[in-house]
Amino acid sequence: MNRARPWLWFALPLVLLGALSLFVIKGGALSRLARGTPPVEELTIDRVRLSPGHFVVDVVNGGPDPVTIAQVQVDDAYWTHTITPHRTLGRLGRARIEIPYTWVEGEPHQIRLVTSNGVTFDHEIAVAMETPRPDARYFLVFTLIGLYVGVLPVAIGLLWLPFLKRLDRRWIHFSLALTAGLLIFLAAEALHEALETASRVAGAFQGTGLVALGVLGTWLLLQAFGGMGKGESADPVAARLRLAFLIALGIGLHNFGEGLAIGAAYAQGAVTLGAFLVVGFMIHNTTEGLGIVAPVAQDDPPLRTLALAGLLAGGPTIIGAWVGGLAYSPILGTLFMAIGAGAILQVLGVLYRVVGRETGGGKSVWTPLNAMGVAAGLVLMYTTGLLVAS
Repeated sequence: MNRARPWLWFALPLVLLGALSLFVIKGGALSRLARGTPPVEELTIDRVRLSPGHFVVDVVNGGPDPVTIAQVQVDDAYWTHTITPHRTLGRLGRARIEIPYTWVEGEPHQIRLVTSNGVTFDHEIAVAMETPRPDARYFLVFTLIGLYVGVLPVAIGLLWLPFLKRLDRRWIHFSLALTAGLLIFLAAEALHEALETASRVAGAFQGTGLVALGVLGTWLLLQAFGGMGKGESADPVAARLRLAFLIALGIGLHNFGEGLAIGAAYAQGAVTLGAFLVVGFMIHNTTEGLGIVAPVAQDDPPLRTLALAGLLAGGPTIIGAWVGGLAYSPILGTLFMAIGAGAILQVLGVLYRVVGRETGGGKSVWTPLNAMGVAAGLVLMYTTGLLVAS
């Protein structure tokens, strides 16, 4: 009995909270308070798919009150449509709207949803383009996108290893500091993109909170299970190899989010995949391979190990492009950009400890050369990023 008593005291507040919640909801207190107050309506258009002669619109109600979709306009004209499963959406309710409309490829179109209270919600299709179907050609196109943008640039960057092996110790430290600059830029880029995408998440899903959950949750998870143990920290070669794979993991999670965005943009016709865009991404992402090999430059890692690290960093771009082109949603894009930022932040902490140990316990990590290395990494990522068409 004594053993059960602590659990009873733990359960008592939960039981009382549940009873209070039922009283407030079922007792009608909220409805009496809200009497005469207009409802708060919020609809978020998650995704629009185009097929010949049709728009298919997926919407979610992120507001506190039910919303009834009364009319649908396409290009400022009311249009026939069907809504499944219901025209009225409760909180967090979802619906699919099918609109028979002869859209014109390459031209913009405007879709407007009108609620029963006259509130409107707009979505612009910048460039009309048929949404890819998941067939063999679909997977081939997005696999090539992932290869060009993620896998091949990282693999090319790994080829800097022989050059780095010929540098003396202080320039090895410079290359590690340059890697830190690359990662800081990637983390800032991922965090910015996560917050930008969060603005398109339905209000009930708390886009900014989702970013905080992804960043801090990933950082804490890797901090708890991805840190260096005593045995590994005593072996500097194993520690450096572990750091290289942690850098590859952080870059891979970032590249998955990047693949999501690229796949979704291509599927919606918002990005023209010209040679300039592909080459720009290749140059920008090649620096990621440099960041992976910098920690192991003074060692002699086998080719198979380097290939695994490169695949870990670049391979997720392909998977992200598949998912982005097929089932992209703002929630998914926000979460994975935030996860990528959190992973990179944790890797930066490990990198700082490794650089501190490599430079000597009593010496400061922030030597002039190392500080210049961080600045060079930031400038390098910024400069190569200018080559990527927005």
